[in-house]
Amino acid sequence: MKMRERFWSKAAGLLLGGALLLAAAACGSSGNEPEAGSGSASTQNGGVIHIGYQKYGSVNLLKGKGGLDEKLAEIGYKAEWTLFPGGPQLLEAMNVGSVDIGHTGEAPPIFAQAAGTPLVYLARSPASPKAEAILVPENSAIQSVADLKGKKVALNKGSNVHYLLVKALEQAGVPYGDIETVFLPPADARAAFESGSVDAWVIWEPFYSAAQLATKARVLADGEGLVQNYEFVLSSRSFADRHAEAVEVVLDALKEADVWAEEDPKRAAELLSPELGIDVPALEQAMGHRAFGIEEIDDDTLAQQQRVADAFHELKLIPEKLDVKEAAWKKP
Repeated sequence: MKMRERFWSKAAGLLLGGALLLAAAACGSSGNEPEAGSGSASTQNGGVIHIGYQKYGSVNLLKGKGGLDEKLAEIGYKAEWTLFPGGPQLLEAMNVGSVDIGHTGEAPPIFAQAAGTPLVYLARSPASPKAEAILVPENSAIQSVADLKGKKVALNKGSNVHYLLVKALEQAGVPYGDIETVFLPPADARAAFESGSVDAWVIWEPFYSAAQLATKARVLADGEGLVQNYEFVLSSRSFADRHAEAVEVVLDALKEADVWAEEDPKRAAELLSPELGIDVPALEQAMGHRAFGIEEIDDDTLAQQQRVADAFHELKLIPEKLDVKEAAWKKP
């Protein structure tokens, strides 16, 4: 346990900093602060559901589209939303009890489980390997992943693109230790990328499309043939077990939001653009790179996540070997 505590303390400091974490936790709370992982709805039969979301993805689409509050009101709940810059930050807030339900890519749940966060997998999107990529400047001499040897590569530590980088380097025969990783959140990474202080940037949508269209960056590689790049819907185990009916309402609403966005991606892009600060063409391109839908977690999904966990453990990015199945949710 002490090893896990030391690991998470170090990771949290690298990923978000104390001030950001406190701000996110405060924004996501209402009334008395719950115990970590306890589930923050105020009563057994109703209350506030604290939903963590990122810029883009099914949960962001649901927030933009609206309609969840009306569905939750029918069973005595309401939603409060908190925006996070990435999945690791969102799951740290879940660990301290400030978020009940949220969404991330493949890697953040692995790092969070390794740190002792009592999370469960609720659902996932279909695979979207083209929705993340390794970018290099338009005029860069780097022409292949193999050329990244000895170069500085920016990414958000513990995010889904961390696994993409691991697999891309593995395929190219470049040891992970032969590149210099620079851990930065998306906004800082883009600034570093545009200034030339890093040689490449591994990033997900919609930041990927926004940067590519604005800077004419080249795609060195995307996730096709390398990763699944699932978007996971996650919850604290305690919350999911105590409020299973509300969880099902949220999942049904997510399915409806994804159908709506798939049928009218331009309208979805127009709706999200003001909030995200990303122009409509970039969001339309981003939506063309993702798959829509909300699917149940099956054994194949857990096996794929186990491969992600094993890869990170082999590289000593997490301190202990994990059993991903321990984070599977069994509906009450």
